[in-house]
Amino acid sequence: MTGLFESSNKYMANRALILAAGKGTRMRSSLAKVLHPVCGKPMIQWSINAAKEAGCEVTVVVGHQRDAVIKALGPDCSWVVQDPPQGTGDALRCAASGIPPEGVLLVMPGDAPLVKPETLKALIDGHNGALCSVLTAHITDEEAKTSGYGRIIRDSKGDVRLIVEASSACEEQLKATEVNTGVYAFDARWLFNEVVPNLKPHPPKNEYYLTDAIEVAAQAGSLNAVVHNDLEEVTGINDKAALAGATKTALQRICERWLMAGVTIESPESTWIDATVSLSPETTLEQGVVLKGVTTIGEGVLVEANSRIQDSHIGPGVTIGAGSVCTGATIGERASVGPMARLRPGTILKAESKVGNFVEVKKSEIGAGAKISHLSYIGDAVVGENANIGAGTITCNYDGFNKHKTEIKKGAFVGSNTALVAPVTVGEGSIVGAGSTITKDVADHALAISRAQQTEKLGAATRINEANRAKKESDLD
Repeated sequence: MTGLFESSNKYMANRALILAAGKGTRMRSSLAKVLHPVCGKPMIQWSINAAKEAGCEVTVVVGHQRDAVIKALGPDCSWVVQDPPQGTGDALRCAASGIPPEGVLLVMPGDAPLVKPETLKALIDGHNGALCSVLTAHITDEEAKTSGYGRIIRDSKGDVRLIVEASSACEEQLKATEVNTGVYAFDARWLFNEVVPNLKPHPPKNEYYLTDAIEVAAQAGSLNAVVHNDLEEVTGINDKAALAGATKTALQRICERWLMAGVTIESPESTWIDATVSLSPETTLEQGVVLKGVTTIGEGVLVEANSRIQDSHIGPGVTIGAGSVCTGATIGERASVGPMARLRPGTILKAESKVGNFVEVKKSEIGAGAKISHLSYIGDAVVGENANIGAGTITCNYDGFNKHKTEIKKGAFVGSNTALVAPVTVGEGSIVGAGSTITKDVADHALAISRAQQTEKLGAATRINEANRAKKESDLD
């Protein structure tokens, strides 16, 4: 990412200026509006990606929480500061010195995450050398009674004459159902040389309106209006309700895209897939699956119902059992996880390994073919290939102050209900008897047993039971 005057390709024919300086008070949030996530990506990134896919180099106008917004812009994106924000026209005034006055300038909001690249391309293609082209859409007559959209006002010939803000519109103008989406294409030379220097502030806030440029273009007889048939796509986000609606639509699009790519999604309406997730053909997602963050899933993976995977890499042929949680894990091909397993950050499962039901693994490497089948905790450990860890085994990796490492070498067998007190090593091919507490290293191919000696008192159970019955009878009397 570069500052405004450091952009490496600043003389492209088409450029997009994305307006993202506002606070978004109606979101009722301490987070800047454009940083609110939509399916795992800040909404500003959706606008940037759409503009880039439409063939534009991108500059973003930042203001509120500028450092955080700049950090979210991603690579190859320049920026300019608007402080304090004084309207959309003022944003252009702030950007004028850094944007070359040539080619087509696309101006769009940073809070419209559903806008498609195809829609932006259609606007640019329909510009046809005009001074200004505006993307419009229609609302219903009923919506027109309360809508805050700026109205498109046409003359008797059907040509656009001006855009009037809803707050400034008269009763007759508010009846218009064609509205301004806030997306424009401008002749950059005309805009920056003739319009921006002459913008005037509007009372009562003394703000500068970008819509004044539309009126100037109309007076010059060089204004196009490109009507779009999907208002939802081009609607900006102003509150949490609108954010939820946009997220739902974005999620539907994501699921549809992966379905068309050969992924089986048994219940799209109950499945969550972040925009940052990458899937492969022949993957099957059962109902209630949640995939978040930078997650990649290989071909032929089965993710069973109600599993959650975040920031993880899943190799081909893996099975993730129902109700499992994987965070920051790497799982090799044909491995098996769960059901009801938990893989915490730093977990690496090699090919064909198995982590079964109610097993938790943290910051550990599990070798190829190794098995931890049920009811165990393995933390800060290295488990060799083909080792077998019995039920109820735990690595005691924390002494109250520091974490320590456990190593279980190739082919070792650890019996059920064993405590491995780290730091400790269990040797290759060795056997640890069930119920042991291992505090010292176990040699290769050795048998280690650490238990209290079992004692037996004949007839003692009978005497204890008779004494208890007698006590109960005495209590009843």
